[in-house]
Amino acid sequence: MTIIETAKMNGVDPLAYLADVLDRNHDHNISRLDELLPWIGHPLP
Repeated sequence: MTIIETAKMNGVDPLAYLADVLDRNHDHNISRLDELLPWIGHPLP
């Protein structure tokens, strides 16, 4: 619930955000996890 509410508070569609993060999670470098946060403005599908 926290992830969904955080996405909403940052003007990001929660479903699109979760889909994007789960899609990119498998090959994302662990030292760059901050790039997946909803307030960073990463590209969404």
